[in-house]
Amino acid sequence: MNLLFICTGNSARSQMAEGLINYFYNDKFEAFSGGTKPSKVNPYAIKVMKEIGIDISSHRSKSFTEFYGKEIDIAVTVCDNAKKVCPIFPGAKLNLHNTFIDPADAKGTDKEILNVFRTVRDQIKDWIEKNLIDEKTSN
Repeated sequence: MNLLFICTGNSARSQMAEGLINYFYNDKFEAFSGGTKPSKVNPYAIKVMKEIGIDISSHRSKSFTEFYGKEIDIAVTVCDNAKKVCPIFPGAKLNLHNTFIDPADAKGTDKEILNVFRTVRDQIKDWIEKNLIDEKTSN
């Protein structure tokens, strides 16, 4: 089952979601990610994913339009801006939405910023487990 996570910059939230799925649930899903205005993968996202054993350092930021024509079973927007730009991904069998704060907006010391990224990473993981890893997707 193919999943596509969409956020604004494809720099943090959608990258972490892609990494989580492909690490923990690769027997059930293949995840991809894209942005409405792709930038670059945030180094803090790379760091907090590495803390839990997931290497996303080779990921690149991509436009969600790169996935037009690809079979996508579930498209998930992870911020309000992405939902506004792409409320329904063309061809997706199911479109879901959940807003996670943008950890790239975090201010403070390195430690404080890392803590925001960790919190968002963990919120995404919890959301995935509650909303994607259940009987709806157990085909």
